[in-house]
Amino acid sequence: MTSLPVLPPTQTAVPGDDADARPRKVHLLNVTDEGLKDWLAERGYPAFRGKQIRRWLFSGRADSFETMSDLPAKLRAELTESFDIFQASEAHVSTSRDGTEKILVRLADGGEVECVLLRDGDRRSICVSSQVGCAMGCVFCASGLDGVDRNLTRGEILEQMLRLQHRLPAEERLSHIVMMGMGEPLANLPGVLAALDVARNPEGLGISPRRITISTVGLPPAIDKLAASGVPYNLAVSLHAPNDELRSQLVPVNQKIGIEPVLAAADRYFASSGRRLTFEYVLLGGVNDSEACAHELTRVLRGRTVMMNVIPYNPVEGLPYRTPNKESISRFRQILEASGVNVMFRQRKGDEIDAACGQLRRNRGSIGEKSPAT
Repeated sequence: MTSLPVLPPTQTAVPGDDADARPRKVHLLNVTDEGLKDWLAERGYPAFRGKQIRRWLFSGRADSFETMSDLPAKLRAELTESFDIFQASEAHVSTSRDGTEKILVRLADGGEVECVLLRDGDRRSICVSSQVGCAMGCVFCASGLDGVDRNLTRGEILEQMLRLQHRLPAEERLSHIVMMGMGEPLANLPGVLAALDVARNPEGLGISPRRITISTVGLPPAIDKLAASGVPYNLAVSLHAPNDELRSQLVPVNQKIGIEPVLAAADRYFASSGRRLTFEYVLLGGVNDSEACAHELTRVLRGRTVMMNVIPYNPVEGLPYRTPNKESISRFRQILEASGVNVMFRQRKGDEIDAACGQLRRNRGSIGEKSPAT
């Protein structure tokens, strides 16, 4: 009989409670198509049942096997006995006036991550986490305040996507995915690529790789591995500074890497994928928003086919950084545009519920309250 992976128990066992000693059900979103096909075959079911199940999960938005009405009752019962569709829970949901929704997802082992649904015209974009916390240490970002616990599994990443999809009306569908939530996606490349393989599959969420963006602080070996995957995802490199001295202050991991190797890896990705690169630059008042920084940045970007995505800082309670004033933002933009840099200034969405760039965090303390670390 095929052995499907059983993840650690959801809850701590209660002494004398034999039920809690039993292995937890398998997370169905962690099971490959082949694994599900084998499981079905062992029980005498044809392979097409697997496609039906997948269709219910990703198109039908099913959250239980009982709702999968075209499956035999016996199969539904066996699925219920063996698998969980969702293994996390929604610990808290916040909604802003602009329609942005943020879910605090409590994982089966008690860890917490946040993910976001953004509405902009006809676009329905989601921002998804890849790790519990973050080890990159960007000094202005809430996600790494407590470090990193672990990588998320394929199923835990997909579950975020499906939970956000379930918040849409039946006539709406997800249009874009951004791996820009908590964590460094390229530090969990196998899990991220496995989840995105399902997201881009026509029998999954059916989202084109051209509408999927992977964000990174810049890990050159992992960027090369991403290029080798052969799937032309959009790559967004978080630059945040035009030189190594300042970048190492803001992004400590840069001390071991350096801007030039990051830029070289990004250039290789562009050559391999043909996808225009995006560079992210969080604009911090009095830190990296000077005219000198803007001019130096134009020299760094000269000759590269890129979009410069400038993000005026979204404040994080407890951190000493501030949003630049309008004059600084305007001057910074003028310098970039005058030098021929394609630049876009990110519109704030969800900042009133701490769902904007850099505001997602791994610990919330009590439901609906911020932890003492904020």
